Amino acid sequence: MKNFLVNIWAYDHHARFNVFAEDSAESIEQSILDKIGEKSITWEYLGATYSSALNRITFEEVINDTRPIQTEKVLGVEVGTGTY
Repeated sequence: MKNFLVNIWAYDHHARFNVFAEDSAESIEQSILDKIGEKSITWEYLGATYSSALNRITFEEVINDTRPIQTEKVLGVEVGTGTY
């Protein structure tokens, strides 16, 4: 099971929440539907600042890793580098 951050923009509203699912489209979809069915999601009204023609759902895997995003090997030792 993996942790996914889900963002939904639809009909002038936005919701952001986490779901736990297997790494497959069907499992993620079912987890999103289960979360919506629980009615535990807070929907934020966006009003006129959002084009209602752009309805979309995005998700990304959440990794709780303390290592830096980018690393570089220097003299055989892996060190963190800045992101640009």
